[in-house]
Amino acid sequence: MSTAIVVGAGIGGVTAAVALQRCGRQVTVLERAPELGEVGAGISVWPSAVAVLEELGVKGVEKASVPSKPAGMRKPDGRWVVSAAELGVEIPVMIHRAQLHDLITAEFGPAITVRTGYDVRTVSQDADGVTVNDDLRADLLVAADGIRSVVRGALYPQYAGPRYSGFTAYRGIADLELDDGGGETWGRGQVFGFARLIDGRFYWYGTANQPAGTTSEPTVFESWHDPIPRLIAGSEKILQNDIYDLTLPLVPFAQGRVVLLGDAAHAMTPNLGRGACSAIEDAGALGRHLGGTDLRTALTAYDAERRPATTKLVKRSRSLGRLAQTENPVVCTLREGLFTLGGKLMSLRARK
Repeated sequence: MSTAIVVGAGIGGVTAAVALQRCGRQVTVLERAPELGEVGAGISVWPSAVAVLEELGVKGVEKASVPSKPAGMRKPDGRWVVSAAELGVEIPVMIHRAQLHDLITAEFGPAITVRTGYDVRTVSQDADGVTVNDDLRADLLVAADGIRSVVRGALYPQYAGPRYSGFTAYRGIADLELDDGGGETWGRGQVFGFARLIDGRFYWYGTANQPAGTTSEPTVFESWHDPIPRLIAGSEKILQNDIYDLTLPLVPFAQGRVVLLGDAAHAMTPNLGRGACSAIEDAGALGRHLGGTDLRTALTAYDAERRPATTKLVKRSRSLGRLAQTENPVVCTLREGLFTLGGKLMSLRARK
């Protein structure tokens, strides 16, 4: 039986393991943490990623999530700029990362072995296989080890790697009764968003411009419209992470018998909410290509499909982040007008 090693057991890594299992491979998943699982808060799962999960047999992720109350973009004082309905945007499923992780790993069968507490230090390959730390060997290695990927560093030591976006992010989960459909509020250099998870709780996030490595609290949002202060106060734990993405151009996603996936390949800012979904789509594409041809041809096809698609997302997300985090008052006024006009045009088009 063909063998594969997956480095990293986040959303992308475990999805890749399921996809490889379905291709008939014996899979070893290596995770540096002492236990298998996901930390963090909420995650948006767009229809394209839901479709991949369904193809892999993952159950429990709804195809649609429609808020019962209006959602959209607001100003810090609560005035609406434009609603999601006016913009004509699709609504993703909102789910806790740990819950999604559990749904995916529930599909682990006897072909998948998990080794936790395993720190990947070295990776080498030859014509016949890939070796990790001189003690594990497989026909294929999938690097899903995140934005600071050890495997990517071994393959492309000259690559610049992560790039600081200029802003930090706060995230939390609040178990509150709210009569609000959520959305985003944009201020000058700050953004706050929230949405109801499928379990009924609310996931929220806030971003603020500041130097990398600065520890801070989301106090800037205390004066913003309801229910923002209540969401922050109602959170048992608040996470803070500086936001990085990968330097462009992205490196090739395949080299020999090693393939990059998820943040290891194309880490992006969270402004489009597509990071984890892209990792899921990577896994689906990898499994699809491996199922029909030889390894070299499959990995070449995977790179040709996924690198251009995710490069566009990295660029778009970075551009949106710059617009969202601008502190220029003139630009802030202009962007509100553009969003309002865009919503009106979408509304008029929908009436035709």
